[in-house]
Amino acid sequence: MSKKVLIVEDDPGISLSLKDEFESLGYTVIKTDNGQKGLTIARQEGPDLIILDLMLPVMDGYDVCRELRNEGNRTPIIMLTAKNKEIDKVLGLELGADDYVTKPFSLRELMARVRAVLRRTTERIEDIDSYCFGQIELDFKKYEATKRGEKMDLTPLQFQMLKLLIQKKREVISRDEFLDEIWGRDNVLISHRTIDSHIANIRRKIEDDPYHPTHILSIRGVGYKFVD
Repeated sequence: MSKKVLIVEDDPGISLSLKDEFESLGYTVIKTDNGQKGLTIARQEGPDLIILDLMLPVMDGYDVCRELRNEGNRTPIIMLTAKNKEIDKVLGLELGADDYVTKPFSLRELMARVRAVLRRTTERIEDIDSYCFGQIELDFKKYEATKRGEKMDLTPLQFQMLKLLIQKKREVISRDEFLDEIWGRDNVLISHRTIDSHIANIRRKIEDDPYHPTHILSIRGVGYKFVD
């Protein structure tokens, strides 16, 4: 059975080019030019991959991504956008997008990212279902987290980074290792500075004092390590 891709893009030329490219590779393609329709189709059709434009009528790509992730939908999402500011890219990834491509882009670049995203989402380590430390409980299967019994709002990306840290607790994980394990070796978007930004955001949620962390420690010039 062929993989199914949902293309949510309001530029007819880009949408048709993507449809032709994916169909030539054996994908079943569903496409729409409307964010709200894209959200409905994603819920009903269960695609294997979503190509999601950022600037869409009715509902933008940020909101579509946010809604899907809040519902527990883990379908890989690659965002397309004409914006090129790092903060826009970081926001998309923080909301749970798996990768981000800035227009104009080549089909070759996009398909390389598709392969990387599908590879790492099917190869993610699954041997830790849950983990507790301090007053925090993490459920990696349900993507749920609590601190002192209160629900914490962690993004899918933050769960992945925490899982890697916990799997290798007390070991130093370099920024390059985060890039390879979370975003894939084909990544050309995420920088070391973005890794630091993600770690800072995680600390704000799990640490009692994020400026003096006790669980996610910085190893100067190298990376980070997790301790209970």
